[in-house]
This record gives sequence, C-alpha cells and structure tokens, in this order.
Amino acid sequence: MTDQVTSPTTAGATSAPDARAAGLAVRDLVVRYPGGRGSAGVVAVDGVTLDVPAGEVLALLGPSGCGKSSLLRAVAGLEPPAGGSVRWAGGDVAGVPVHRRGFGLVFQDGQLFPHRDVAGNVAYGLRDLDRRARAERVAELLDLVGLPGYARRPVATLSGGERQRVALARSLAPRPRLLLLDEPLSALDRSLRERLADDLREVLVATGTTALFVTHDQDEAFTVADRVAVMGGGRLLQVAAPEELWRRPATRAVAEFLGYRTFLAGLGAGPVAGPGDAGPGGPADAELVPGTLAVAPGGWRVLAADEPVPDGAPVRSAVVAGRRTRRGRVEVEAVLEPEDVRVTAALPASGTDPAAGDRVRLVADEGAVAVVGG
Repeated sequence: MTDQVTSPTTAGATSAPDARAAGLAVRDLVVRYPGGRGSAGVVAVDGVTLDVPAGEVLALLGPSGCGKSSLLRAVAGLEPPAGGSVRWAGGDVAGVPVHRRGFGLVFQDGQLFPHRDVAGNVAYGLRDLDRRARAERVAELLDLVGLPGYARRPVATLSGGERQRVALARSLAPRPRLLLLDEPLSALDRSLRERLADDLREVLVATGTTALFVTHDQDEAFTVADRVAVMGGGRLLQVAAPEELWRRPATRAVAEFLGYRTFLAGLGAGPVAGPGDAGPGGPADAELVPGTLAVAPGGWRVLAADEPVPDGAPVRSAVVAGRRTRRGRVEVEAVLEPEDVRVTAALPASGTDPAAGDRVRLVADEGAVAVVGG
C-alpha cells in the first residue's frame, strides 16, 4: 500500500467559523472486525469521540491492540466504521474514497517506491503542478525534513531514518488537510527515534499541519503532540496536554501506562509521612486530599538528616532493605511505612549512607509525582 496523498481540494469540505469546526470530528466511532462463524466479531474501537482542531497535533497513545491504529485507519477510510461518524470541516467523509479525502498517510516502514529516486517519491502527489513548480516544491520539502541535495539519490541507498524523512516529505508535499502517522518511528533505534521525534515536531509546527499521530511510546507522544489521547480496550481513557496528562492521570490504568509504579491510596500532593515521624512532614502537617499519590520509577530519594523538606513535596518514612548500584549511581531499596511498599531511592550526594534496617525519610521529586483521579 502506498501513501494516499492528494490535492487538498477534496469533496465534502465546507468552510468553518473556527479551528475546531475546520478540523477533524470523530463521533461515537465503532470499528468491528469479523469473527468466526456465529461470532459477533471483535470490537477494536468502541464508541470513540474526539476532535482535532485545525493546526493541532493529537497523539493516540496506548499499548498494542488498544485500537489506536484501527481508529486512524477508519479516519483514513481504510476501515469501514460499524457505527458513528468521521467529519472534516463539518462534512461527513463516510462516502468519500480514500484518495479523495485529502489526507496524507505515513506508515511504519515509509512504503517508498523503490523504482523512483527521492525526488520522484516526494513528487508523487504533485501531478497537477508543472515541472518547475514540482521541482521547487520537492526542494522545499527536502530542505524542511533535513535532506537537501538528496533529490537524485536512489531509495535503496537511504538509511531507515532517511527513508522516513522522505515518506514525511512525500505526504506533506500536496499540503494535506490532515496528516495521519501510524507508528512512523517505531522501526528505528531509540536514539534515532528521539532525534526524529524532535524533527517531526518542528516540521509539523512549521507547516501548520493538522495531524493524528499513533504511537505506543510515551516520550514520542509527549515530544510531538499538542495533546495526547490515551487509549485502552478500544476506548479513550483520557485526552489532555502532555504536562497535564503526566501530572494528573485520570485513572490508575493511565498512570501505569505512563510509567508510574508506586501508588499510595488516599494521599495527594503535600508533605506526608508515616506514623511516628516527628518534625516537618509528620502527621500533624500531612495534607490529605482525594486521589492516589503515584510516583514514577527513580522519583524517590533519601533525605539527609538535616535537609529540610521541599515545599509541597510528598515525604514518607521507610526502612532500608538493601542497596545496589545502577548506572554508576548508588541506590537503596526501602520499604515505605505503613504501606509495606518496596521502592528504590537515590542517595544524596553526601552526608547519608544508610545500612539495612536503618529508618530514613524519602522524598518524591516534583517531576515524578502525580495525583491520580484527584
């Protein structure tokens, strides 16, 4: 299958008074795959409703099998919805063929044409332009994606990252109304994915492109998107800006997917300590609020004996169970009181070297803490 890239003048479009009306609107969308004889089939997308205003980048984030790619394919027209609607600029696109929707597609492997050089791939959707205009647009896009001078390079000579840049340029060339990206970086190694995620964000912002970006990688989603929609079991679990999502996951399932590992029920932001802990952060000063306190891996550290508690930081008393060295950093394994929860905490640079059985105070760093459902 090739990228479906066409002129943005697509049937079904109407003018709109604001950015939200001018963008993508999905309402109660259901995607069902047929099962065996006598089976009702498998529901991959279960009543999803979301909006992508014009100019926004929305990431669909979730584990494999959560329905995010099925949702994207239904928006593209590659999967027939079993229910609900997909609208662009107020117009229903249900009856509009894939190649007439004016949407660009970028897939995991780029799916370039091996018999065309780089310029030939990028120019694929520019048939309506004359030769000079095509060449100018190709040069503009290659410069934008960081591949100036690559126009005559054979596709077979490109690295994986270069191929994805060409695929992105090809999909952007005809100025699509909506760009759909299905795990475009997942086949690349970690360091290259991180670099290309930054570049992808810059390109989408520079072109003002409206985009739906599917990924299972939290860091990619947070880097590329203006908002992130977390999916699970075919449903939307939460839609929020990256910072809000990280600090206020709506449910424990969302928090766990984002990487939070320690959950202390009934505690919110504010200094909290176990029974018998005297001084600042003790029970008299504890601020109990609705919700569960979640702490990401690496978020705990041991407080030095005379170190003051940072304002608003969650503090717990704990008993040291052991120690280890990871990536050159000494850490202790400790059991929180009274929850009997085992966590790992970093030691301060100097002044504290607890042994097994010692009682210590642990503080959770601000950037590693969330209140779940608070």
